[in-house]
Amino acid sequence: MKKALGLVLTVALVLAGCSSNSDSNSNNSSPSKEQAGTKTKDKLTMVWYPNESGPEIKPARDAIGKIIEEATGKKVEHQTTTDYIIAIEALASGNADIAYMGPQGYIEANAKNDKVQPLVVPSGESGTLNDAIYHSWLNVRKGEDGAYKSGDGYSLDNIVGKKFSFVSNSSTSGFKVPTAGIISYFGKQDAYKSLTVDDLLEGGKGKFFSEVLYGGSHQGSAVNLLTGKADIAAFCDTCVSNYVELESGKENEPGAVYKVKEGAAEPFNTLVGKQFTIISDTPVLNSPFAVNTDSISAEDIQKLKDAFTSDAVAKNPVIFLPKDSKDSGLLKQKSGNEKFVTVEDAWFDPIRQLSK
Repeated sequence: MKKALGLVLTVALVLAGCSSNSDSNSNNSSPSKEQAGTKTKDKLTMVWYPNESGPEIKPARDAIGKIIEEATGKKVEHQTTTDYIIAIEALASGNADIAYMGPQGYIEANAKNDKVQPLVVPSGESGTLNDAIYHSWLNVRKGEDGAYKSGDGYSLDNIVGKKFSFVSNSSTSGFKVPTAGIISYFGKQDAYKSLTVDDLLEGGKGKFFSEVLYGGSHQGSAVNLLTGKADIAAFCDTCVSNYVELESGKENEPGAVYKVKEGAAEPFNTLVGKQFTIISDTPVLNSPFAVNTDSISAEDIQKLKDAFTSDAVAKNPVIFLPKDSKDSGLLKQKSGNEKFVTVEDAWFDPIRQLSK
């Protein structure tokens, strides 16, 4: 029997190398040339994906902004967004100087402008890059997971013809990894040996999916599932962790059931108690803070690296929530060893390979 996507996506796991709204006005100045003018620049713009643009993440955004201000002596203005592309374009064009973005978004920004480079990523539980991963899930509503059971695991065979929700086609865990896994799984079958990403972009009669939706954020994709708009939805663990809690099973494993917790913020506030089941789980490389090196001086970039990787930041409970915290936040401790670590562009090559 064919197993769950969490098993067939070993290609993604291997490749993963597992060893516009604004809080304030955005900076619309053009990027400087060859670092010209960066020494006199008195403000830096930090752009955020839709996933991290909600009010529940504002304390963490402000804490990150404070780190940047104290390290560089420059005022930070936060640009929150409603679309991945806005954030990617802002960083690539130099209208933003720093961004927190997924691996795929970073790769797209870097392809548009090679002056975009990674600054740091959150480490794994070991405090290193060796386990610096989060999780890409495929999920169905609790009670409907039986249609995908196969022995002691799950099969993807019955996803054909269903209503499917992605996050954005610039999302790593909400599009790039799921589509790679679906193509890998079904490509072994004669009927789908020519299946491509283009075949998964939209649904309809005669298409692989009957309907394809895009949540615009991981939260939006989860809402598409829980409100019945989609039968299956891709979203990641970290982006919904502020709103859901484990009901049964083992964390990040197929068969685990999560429910929307009491007091969940929008857009989950009307969905308290709703449950979903993971039918696949795939580890993905952690998301970077990236910078436009054409709009920030090399001196300031080094200051930022030193500040982000400091013990003070690793121990900041607003940025790295303690593991027993019930608060919402950007990142959460599991072992107590988590911190930011520097990373080079080549570290993201495994994600680039998913497009080939």
